[in-house]
Amino acid sequence: MERRRVARVVALLFVAGSLAACSGNKDTAQDVGTPSAAGDRGWTIVTPQQLSDMMSEEDVYLVNVHVPYEGEIPGTDAFIPYNDIASKLDRLPFDDQPVVIYCRSGVTSGIAAQAMAAAGAAPFYELQGGYTAWQAAGLPFTQAGPGGAP
Repeated sequence: MERRRVARVVALLFVAGSLAACSGNKDTAQDVGTPSAAGDRGWTIVTPQQLSDMMSEEDVYLVNVHVPYEGEIPGTDAFIPYNDIASKLDRLPFDDQPVVIYCRSGVTSGIAAQAMAAAGAAPFYELQGGYTAWQAAGLPFTQAGPGGAP
């Protein structure tokens, strides 16, 4: 019964996130990287430069949620499709290190973040603009080879 309820919540969040993504309404710069911005949302959005700085200062657990797999930020620890991540929170080391999710453009990571927060995930981070913004900032990215999947 509980699984069915969680599945419904995730499905509703997916629909709501998809509609929000289509609206073109993005978070403002004042929400980026501000810990207090995580208050209502449950997570913090970081810019590519902020993530790069975090990665140089501490061990960050990176999760690529983009489907299909097209490549990754070097140092990525896991590939978990955005629509599966809420059911796999027990695989993420929230107590041991910062968890950062990303996708290609920030749309599906936003959907994943909503599902994670609804499922009770500990505070975590989302990369603003995804790996497209990461690459645009001149940061390294590894393209998927033949066959695509990691």
